[in-house]
This record gives sequence, C-alpha cells and structure tokens, in this order.
Amino acid sequence: MLQSSDSFNPKAGTPASNPNAYNPIKTVTAPVDQATIGRTLYIKGEVSGSEALYIDGRIEGKVTMPESRVTIGRNGKVDATIHAREVVVMGKVTGNIECSDRVDIRAEGAVQGDIACSRISVEDGAALKGGIQVRSSDVKHKESQSQSKSAEASKALAATASA
Repeated sequence: MLQSSDSFNPKAGTPASNPNAYNPIKTVTAPVDQATIGRTLYIKGEVSGSEALYIDGRIEGKVTMPESRVTIGRNGKVDATIHAREVVVMGKVTGNIECSDRVDIRAEGAVQGDIACSRISVEDGAALKGGIQVRSSDVKHKESQSQSKSAEASKALAATASA
C-alpha cells in the first residue's frame, strides 16, 4: 500500500540506533570574539577591526580598534600608535596610545610614548616613559561645556539688563 507524502513517519527523521556510535553532549558556550596575533607573526602596516585583539607577536604601524580591547601579551612588541576603547599592556609598546576608556599597564609591561585616556592603571614594576593626559568622559565634558555656556549667557543677559 502506498502512503502519501503528507502522512507522518516517526522513524524517517531519527538516526538508526547504534550502540557503538559516539554522540557527544553538545554544550552551549558564548563565543569569544577575540582575534589573536601569534608569537611568530610580524605585521607591518595597519591593523583595524571591531573585535578584541590579543597581540603576542610584533606589529609596526597603526592599530585601530575604536570599540574594542587591545591586549599586548607578555611576548608582544608593538611599535605603533594604538587607538582603542581599552588597552592592556603586558609586553612592550613604543608609540602613542589613545583610549576612550582605560589603559592598564601590568607589572611586566613597558610603554614608551604619550597616553591619552579617561582612566589609567600602572602596576608596580611597570615601565612608563612619556606624557599622560587623563581626560574626563565625553558626557561629563559635554555637561561642563553646556553649563559654562549657560553661565556665560546669564552673565551677558545680566550685563545688558543693567546697561
């Protein structure tokens, strides 16, 4: 007897049972969105992207990751300017660092260059040669600008009213 294709066949979608088959348990973990530049890699030029970057090799040029974290590993050597949200230095950096959030220089890290950031942490034993500019966050900066403009406008209004 022929059956129509619309009828339900419960064994059609299930695999054949085999007692020797290896069926690992699938676990769901969050993927790590981090690129790694390995110990033996050497890059000369510009590196940019939107995921976190771990550098254990060598880079010369420019590193631009404005929304991400850049970590220079213990074996990492960076001769470049770095623009990132956050920078962690455990290796050696020669060049300027500009962060929108935080720079963290660990005990084994060394930086030679100027740093501009909102927050900075330098552990005992770290080497730092260069200037540091710690600026307030953009929100606080914009609020202070608007308050100073409104204060100037009030003074100007008071001066014209008294004249």
